[in-house]
Amino acid sequence: MAILTIADDKRVFSNPEEIRQQLAPAGIEYDRWEILPGIDKSSSSESILDAYAEQIERVKQKGGYAKVDVVNVNSVTPGLDAMLAKFSAEHWHDEEEVRFIVHGRGVYHVHQPESGFVSKLEVEAGDMIRVPRGTLHWFDLCAEREIKAIRFFQDAAGWTPYYSESGLEKRYEPVCFGLTYLAAEKVAGIDWPALK
Repeated sequence: MAILTIADDKRVFSNPEEIRQQLAPAGIEYDRWEILPGIDKSSSSESILDAYAEQIERVKQKGGYAKVDVVNVNSVTPGLDAMLAKFSAEHWHDEEEVRFIVHGRGVYHVHQPESGFVSKLEVEAGDMIRVPRGTLHWFDLCAEREIKAIRFFQDAAGWTPYYSESGLEKRYEPVCFGLTYLAAEKVAGIDWPALK
């Protein structure tokens, strides 16, 4: 389940409905899908696409997506650092970024220039996110450095990142804590008063 942190005022949300409400003003859609039986870390791209065919078709129809695939990277993927460097600097796309996480974890930082806020959304298996075109954001993998996700593209050729060159991402650590960490902190007596 996702964890949303409004970085600048240290509010933290883990309830899916509250996450949806917090992200809605930025036009970001968040949802939870069930991880289907038989789908796990070792599942092939074909078996994932087959298992989620009904959900994929609904999303394709709603968003006009022309291409769907599965990205699968881990710590031994050749060229992983170069690949991640393309997405870990603040950028935007001229089409939506839509992902359903099947396995692994990552963290999106979303910059809302109108408010000045930067939100951090840690995603894991079962999380579905749609980042609208033109939204300033960046993405990092968590410490395990692995993720498997269904990706949706409006342009069959894929999208291109356009960099803001603000350097804002350097002010925010790509740290993923997860609910286990937050629960341990609470047990240890660390006060998380805004944790929902």
